[in-house]
Amino acid sequence: FRFKDSLAEELQSADLVISHAGAGSCLEALEKGKPLIVVINDKLMDNHQLELAKQLHRDGYVLYCNCSTLVETLQSMDLSALKPFPPGQPEKFASFLDKVIGLQ
Repeated sequence: FRFKDSLAEELQSADLVISHAGAGSCLEALEKGKPLIVVINDKLMDNHQLELAKQLHRDGYVLYCNCSTLVETLQSMDLSALKPFPPGQPEKFASFLDKVIGLQ
């Protein structure tokens, strides 16, 4: 996709998501319960995408690769090995903020 305001409809019907390793893109796919392969852009200066992809992979939520290894990753992938991503708990963060700023 070049640009869309939302990919919600496509994510809903997807059996597999292949995405760049941006945090928002990763979390959106994982929160929808979709198996995810993240393709890192190893030309980025600080390579933060690699850090995120590696951590999500270590935790068992995604597979990751770069452009040159995508075909190999697709051929050898075992999606059954991926763990479901746990649901967010925004109420815990809200409670923490309330304590920090003195509302509780």
